[in-house]
Amino acid sequence: MRKQLLALVYTALALCANIASADTATLEGLREGDMKKLVFHAEPKPVSQGEFTLADGAGTGTLADYQGKYVLLNFWATWCAPCRKEMPMLSALQDEFGGENFEVVTIATGRNSPIGIQKFFDEIDVSNLPRHQDPRQAVARDMAVLGLPITVLMDPEGNEIARLQGDADWNSDSAKAIITALLDEPPQG
Repeated sequence: MRKQLLALVYTALALCANIASADTATLEGLREGDMKKLVFHAEPKPVSQGEFTLADGAGTGTLADYQGKYVLLNFWATWCAPCRKEMPMLSALQDEFGGENFEVVTIATGRNSPIGIQKFFDEIDVSNLPRHQDPRQAVARDMAVLGLPITVLMDPEGNEIARLQGDADWNSDSAKAIITALLDEPPQG
């Protein structure tokens, strides 16, 4: 199974080297297990321009602040049991891929106190993800977030290119293959 996955990843990377960007069919071919719930859009979609509260009340930010890199944007809440299960996997993905070209961004939407958010992160031993808030659900509403968790994959231009509803194993070989294929695509332009 592992050899097949590596062969699939190699093939996907080879294909990506010959085209301007990773095409949807190639990325869809990398989906296995929970990642089959990841739906790639035929065309990139705009994201919310609304503001959210930065961690620890350090001002406000927008999703445009993350342009220039791929972003895995996760909408969650402290009361959400699937979010508790998923967050450590998002943390592991950030550990492995986070940096100049990729970042996991978490936004607690709805009524989530900063103290409750910090307690949630402490209980699941996550310290490398932002604790941003969308208390009035403005960003979530703009992006049609219905239910939690919702994870959105954004391209470096700041557009939504894929969405997954519900929790998923973001530390799986399939998730890593998708992120690798995106990060290894040749620069556009």
